[in-house]
Amino acid sequence: MLDLNGKRILVTGGTGSFGKQFIRTVLKQYPDIKKLVVFSRDELKQYEMSIEFPESKYPAMRYFLGDIRDPQRLKRAFENIDIVIHAAALKQVPAAEYNPMEFIKTNVMGAENIINAALDSACVTDVVALSTDKAAAPINLYGATKLCSDKLFVAANNIRGYNNKKFSVVRYGNVMGSRGSVIPFFLEKRKTGTLPITHKEMTRFNITLDEGVDMVLYALEHAWGGEIFVPKIPSYKITAVAEAIAPKCEMVDVGIRPGEKLHEDMITETDSLSTIEFSKYYVILPTTPTWDPEDLMKEKKGKRVEMGFKYCSGTNNEWLTPEDLRALIVKHVDSKFTV
Repeated sequence: MLDLNGKRILVTGGTGSFGKQFIRTVLKQYPDIKKLVVFSRDELKQYEMSIEFPESKYPAMRYFLGDIRDPQRLKRAFENIDIVIHAAALKQVPAAEYNPMEFIKTNVMGAENIINAALDSACVTDVVALSTDKAAAPINLYGATKLCSDKLFVAANNIRGYNNKKFSVVRYGNVMGSRGSVIPFFLEKRKTGTLPITHKEMTRFNITLDEGVDMVLYALEHAWGGEIFVPKIPSYKITAVAEAIAPKCEMVDVGIRPGEKLHEDMITETDSLSTIEFSKYYVILPTTPTWDPEDLMKEKKGKRVEMGFKYCSGTNNEWLTPEDLRALIVKHVDSKFTV
């Protein structure tokens, strides 16, 4: 049973959608947590967050300004930290196509800095890095940088020496209601009477912020080191989202943006050779595990997937209807939402 009471946790990108929800959850479930550090580079967002989570009310809270591109700042921030949740990243696909080096500096070199700071820390024992479905068979620069990041965190387990540090990755799809996602965009656009649709056949995986946080906490408790955890989550069609939010609006086909896929993968056919299925999630094994995968399957009651298996949003066996999406929007995005 995971117990974070008495632990010292640092969240990179802590002012983002995931970071804020992770901190809300941890403060609620573990009132005796010793330290909870928000590490990010935006002072305004930290100030706004400190109003919601003031140190006077939550004595464990700390706010560190810094950039994961700065290894010295990370080294200082990781002092006396037990657990690192790495959520910081540049994420916008079109921006990555136009500014590739900036994404490489943050998503790849920043990941290396996180790993080195964790390896050099005398206290850090666990690192969980957030990934994305776009890292599986990437066709855009953003996905390619996150694939590199995933590889770095998985391989970090090979160079940890004889210490007890564990590095793992959680990969999932579009987070419902997060900044820059399609639902808030459509909620705003419906005022105009038209919704821009990139392609009427487009599909995506869907996960709520709560589910994303739960998956990270699960990985934190159960990781052996080097796994990529992939939750079993539903898909939706972009047209279903449009119908859920604004059934009377006209859908205007604007074409797929640079670097976008029609469907997203979280596990490719090639990954099937090293993927284990469990009841609620999959695990992509590291190329060179430091433990026996057979032991993992026995302890967690898993089984290897069939050769050629792939986990794709377009061929998923679980789908969200417009009615499902409306209920989720009310629960997780806007409690006052009505059609």
